[in-house]
Amino acid sequence: TAVIGPDAQLADDVHVGPYCVIDGPVRLGSGCELQSHVTIVGDTTVGAGNRFFPGAVIGTPPQDLKHQPEHAVRLVIGDGNLFREHVTVHAGTAVDRGVTEVGSNNLFMVGSHVAHDCQVGDGVVLANHVLLAGHITVNDRAILNGASACHHFTSIGRMAYVGGLTRITQDVHPFTIVEGHPARVRACNVIGLQRAGVPAEDVEIVRRAVREILVSDRRTASEAIEQVEARHPDHALTAELIASVRAAAAGRQGRAQEPQR
Repeated sequence: TAVIGPDAQLADDVHVGPYCVIDGPVRLGSGCELQSHVTIVGDTTVGAGNRFFPGAVIGTPPQDLKHQPEHAVRLVIGDGNLFREHVTVHAGTAVDRGVTEVGSNNLFMVGSHVAHDCQVGDGVVLANHVLLAGHITVNDRAILNGASACHHFTSIGRMAYVGGLTRITQDVHPFTIVEGHPARVRACNVIGLQRAGVPAEDVEIVRRAVREILVSDRRTASEAIEQVEARHPDHALTAELIASVRAAAAGRQGRAQEPQR
């Protein structure tokens, strides 16, 4: 009962379950599994060991009124991702780079959505019904909890943790816990840093930097940044945090990628 178009290329050990549809120049790598009622279409390249649960729809055209059928757009997916029931991932648009990119070893829970031109790194978790609008970057090991939603052109920093039902309208800085409606920084994501194997000494340095720059109101962010840089001039993680804060401040409405609009 599965339907596979003539242009599709499947590795020999790909498993295609009942009522699946694969149409267009789809390329599926070794060990991929489509359980049932999965749709994968368009110029979509899927790496090895990806699993798709029932109702997932992958590679369909973007939900963008500027998109025209003649535009050449793509979706590229890495290895070892898990797409649960009713996950949707769309191809890119010609007004951007023309490609949506998903890395490896990510978990997309039920009903989560990755819109056009998004870039998702490695080890990311999107919980149930998380919504990524177009042109969003989600960096490695970020976690977005249930029903959180992100504005176009926002960036989610590395090892960031976004609470459930959070409305993201500005960049989420790396190593932070962000929660609320509207969102605000609550603390450093200490657990995430520890799970990533960051040494305890570095975790404490980042925790203090997050508090001083983004949580405490004892001084302005720029003053706190100067103190952190003076105290730890060569610390890579605090430099990454500070670069994100400065980039967001320079962008429109706190979104560093906004000039791409």
